[in-house]
Amino acid sequence: MTCSIRYRRYAGLYFTLCIDPKDNELSYLESIHLFVECLDRYFGSVCELDLVFGFYKVFALIDEFYLGGEIQETSKKVILDRMAHLEEVEKRT
Repeated sequence: MTCSIRYRRYAGLYFTLCIDPKDNELSYLESIHLFVECLDRYFGSVCELDLVFGFYKVFALIDEFYLGGEIQETSKKVILDRMAHLEEVEKRT
């Protein structure tokens, strides 16, 4: 199977996706942008250290975006609301 690798750079951070040739590359590039916006909002000006030390939160955020390699959710508000709910559940346990 062949795929194309696309990336976007944001302030020293590189975000890379492997995209199936049948999929719309532009939608995946936009999903990277949305992901970075959510990271910025969630961590407050995201940096490498946030990604390293908060990797489990980054993975949870990725799980809100993608399901089975396909884009699942595109609403920033919905994604951040779900992350806030996960934070509440985490605090209770």
